[in-house]
Amino acid sequence: MSEKERMIAGKLYNAEDKELRKRYEKARRYSYEFNRTMPEEIEKREKLLDELLGSYGEDVTITPPFRCDYGKQIHIGDHFFANYDCIMLDVAEIRIGDNVNFGPRVGLYTAAHPLDPMVRRRKLEYGKAITIEDDVWIGGDVVVNPGITIGEGSIIGSGSVVTRSIPKNVVAKGNPCRVIREITEEDKRYWKALEEEYDKEIEREQSE
Repeated sequence: MSEKERMIAGKLYNAEDKELRKRYEKARRYSYEFNRTMPEEIEKREKLLDELLGSYGEDVTITPPFRCDYGKQIHIGDHFFANYDCIMLDVAEIRIGDNVNFGPRVGLYTAAHPLDPMVRRRKLEYGKAITIEDDVWIGGDVVVNPGITIGEGSIIGSGSVVTRSIPKNVVAKGNPCRVIREITEEDKRYWKALEEEYDKEIEREQSE
């Protein structure tokens, strides 16, 4: 196996491998260019994301600055928004579903390191994939550790450190991040009523 294949498979790999370093430096250049774009240079940002990411869907907004290790292990669905200072260490795959939102300074860290310092001295490390399912909201300053899945529809409170996978349709927060409660049908009715009130106000204002 190549070192890249070992890395993607979650095995120990040598981070100083020439092929990996080449891709790492390329990702640094693309992200550097991306982070220097002007707000109105939407087309240029899209072209850079084409080169940087593994895949992404429609209506994807990543607000500079953004940083990653390789880029090509990052796969994003439709209608994604990441606020300022997003970091994705994509030693292993990062898969993000549809309708996902990140607050500022969210970090997804697939990279992990051996406990034995003698092994670390050889530049050997490994990674575990991160999955963010559909309709997840992650608040600002959240860290997601290697191997985590955040279930569909869940909300992660700001400042959390996610060390265990989170089930779907819950509110979770803290360090370490814990489930606080489920998102209920009552919650949905409450917010639906506010949405309808908003729509009526807008309709009324437009008709005046």
